[in-house]
Amino acid sequence: MTDNRPSWHNPRIVLLLLAIFLSGAAAGALIVRLSAPPPAAGGTAWNAGGRAMTVDMMRSELKLTPDQAAQIETILDEFVLYYQNLQGQMDDFRSEGKQRILRILTPDQRAQFEKMMSKTSTRLR
Repeated sequence: MTDNRPSWHNPRIVLLLLAIFLSGAAAGALIVRLSAPPPAAGGTAWNAGGRAMTVDMMRSELKLTPDQAAQIETILDEFVLYYQNLQGQMDDFRSEGKQRILRILTPDQRAQFEKMMSKTSTRLR
């Protein structure tokens, strides 16, 4: 006679629990991503002195030649521009994901979803 009671040794139960856990983790990650506050516009910290401070610190700490300093400034400017472009793409992707979710929800669900997003956004600040 075999025991048909559920057991932790049953692979189906373990896989079901794993699927539930991963689904919850994915949903939580999506909510966090969609509710993250937008970055500061246009890299203002970099343009408002961050660039000069970084280059000056590197110039003095590393004892850079003028040519090295100029090359590093160019590399840093390119990196900041690249980062800003990536951030813009991420913002667009996040917004598109949110819009796709909103399109499949009922009006009541949309209102609840917006409340969830607001709460998550408040907690992240």
